[in-house]
Amino acid sequence: MRIATWNVNSINARLDGVLDWFREASPDVACLQEIKCVDEKFPTEAFESLGYNVAVHGQKTYNGVALLSKYPMEDVRKGLPGDETDEQARYIEALIVAPRPVRVGGLYLPNGNPIGTDKFSYKLAWMARLKAHAQMLLADEEPLVLAGDYNVIPEASDCYDPAAWVGDALFQPQSRAAFRELQWLGLTEAHKQVVGKTHDYTFWDYQAGAWPRNNGIRIDHLLLSPQAADRLKACTIHSHVRGREKPSDHVPVEIDLAL
Repeated sequence: MRIATWNVNSINARLDGVLDWFREASPDVACLQEIKCVDEKFPTEAFESLGYNVAVHGQKTYNGVALLSKYPMEDVRKGLPGDETDEQARYIEALIVAPRPVRVGGLYLPNGNPIGTDKFSYKLAWMARLKAHAQMLLADEEPLVLAGDYNVIPEASDCYDPAAWVGDALFQPQSRAAFRELQWLGLTEAHKQVVGKTHDYTFWDYQAGAWPRNNGIRIDHLLLSPQAADRLKACTIHSHVRGREKPSDHVPVEIDLAL
């Protein structure tokens, strides 16, 4: 089973390129972030024509996540538990009813910039809620994948120039510590586990020639429960997609689980 995550940076603005990749890669399950549209404006029919079931948790202009699956989906949940006042569409989850079912959560973690503001406080609070929810899910001892744009650079080697990110929320000690706390629950970070290559990036800014210079960062991650990690065969960053016409600033990251 191939499970992918991709921050598409506006699904309708980049639909042709996104569909091209789906036709090529044909993931079984995909978590999309920053779709930047309400549910009704998501191009559901375009993905259904490719054989996907579609679940959307959208928001006008900002944020928004979607979950696509070639298998049926059950127990679809929209929104991260823990704060009923949070109106930002950043989390969606479902049980993928494959021959060996897998629960998949797709997330778009807050950016948090600038630090020293409510935005950074919101980021850390959101990560605490994610940890609590992950802990609850892990108690069920089922295969679980939490995939998405985490907006966290875990290590200095996940960045082209750590000095350039010292003042950024993505690289703050608190952000990185919260990401480690997630893993300490018993979650395996797929790329680190099966690839382990440093300076392997998933995001390149549109400014200052970041893509041609390979000035990237790795902020898109897939975390796996022990039951899913036991089935992990591969993790691939589809970096070539960044060089295509009208690209997202992120690229797809895909894992392969044994069936």
